[in-house]
Amino acid sequence: MGDMAVMFEKFRFLTSGESHGKCLTAIIEGMPAGLDIDIDFINNELKRRQQGYGRGERMQLESDTVEITSGVRFGKTTGSPVTLVINNNDHENWQKIMSVYPQDYTVEKSFTAYRPGHADYAGSIKYNHKDLRNVLERSSARSTAIEVAVGAVAKLLLKHYGINCNSKILQIGHGKTEEEMHNEIDNAKSNGDTLGGKFEIIFDNVPVGLGSHVHWDRKIDGRIAQAVMSIPAIKAVSFGDGEYAAEISGKDFHDEMFLENGKVVRRTNHAGGIEGGMTNGEPIVVKAVMKPIPTMRTPLNTVDSSNMTETTAHFERSDTCAVEACSVVAEARIACVLANEILLKYNSDYIE
Repeated sequence: MGDMAVMFEKFRFLTSGESHGKCLTAIIEGMPAGLDIDIDFINNELKRRQQGYGRGERMQLESDTVEITSGVRFGKTTGSPVTLVINNNDHENWQKIMSVYPQDYTVEKSFTAYRPGHADYAGSIKYNHKDLRNVLERSSARSTAIEVAVGAVAKLLLKHYGINCNSKILQIGHGKTEEEMHNEIDNAKSNGDTLGGKFEIIFDNVPVGLGSHVHWDRKIDGRIAQAVMSIPAIKAVSFGDGEYAAEISGKDFHDEMFLENGKVVRRTNHAGGIEGGMTNGEPIVVKAVMKPIPTMRTPLNTVDSSNMTETTAHFERSDTCAVEACSVVAEARIACVLANEILLKYNSDYIE
């Protein structure tokens, strides 16, 4: 998510930390002074990320809470960079394995067999790593915990402007009702397999004109799509009914406009609240598809990089399904994009 800082001109942030490292950290720049920061709200967002049917044992080990170490005084932002820290409770079992000191070198928990669907293969070649643990630790979805905390701060800013969001799971496997989705997850778990799914995020009460049509990189649908697509395991992003646009005619797809009491209104929202790269006043509706988790108890065929022989993939503690958690991360990513656009549109150094 740190690379996203290039795109955020006003609301900017960087994150750091490894899956089994001491902590996850984020620094947020651009928050106006005087915004109320509700730590309980941030921690509740972290709790939401850890819930969901199909989660693994890591969620029983970690009970994420945020510590704010700068930029907030007496519950309000000061205008200085805001620093967030989440400690990894499991780090005490990994202190030597994840040590920064050369004298602590160990091969414990090292592995060399690429895991299909993960960053292992490309990451090891890009950074010349022989121990794939060096790739796993940062590419792990554990990093999304601190991103959810950053997104919670963005949501607090959006709430100040009356913008709220919600999400729902649309499909897991072939299941579309809650009972069907739970059955799909149970079957996958018993077979040592994993599942992905589809979810929907809706942001309400968004003002007209966030984003811009004048340059490709200022179009807000492009920014939102990039933010959501770069979540680990996301493979498709669409807006409104965009996934069906190829099979719908123009007269049925585009959202006609009418006048009611002198105000422009719409009776449909097929566009998902965005036209020409800008918000049009309708709710922003984003749909995303998460692939099945690539770490499985029934391992896939792969190659061992140490001796270039065929083998089976390394298994690291994992979930059966994490679509619900992924939707919370997507909320956070979109909130960061919208927070940036709000601050650009209503630019001020203090919230009043």
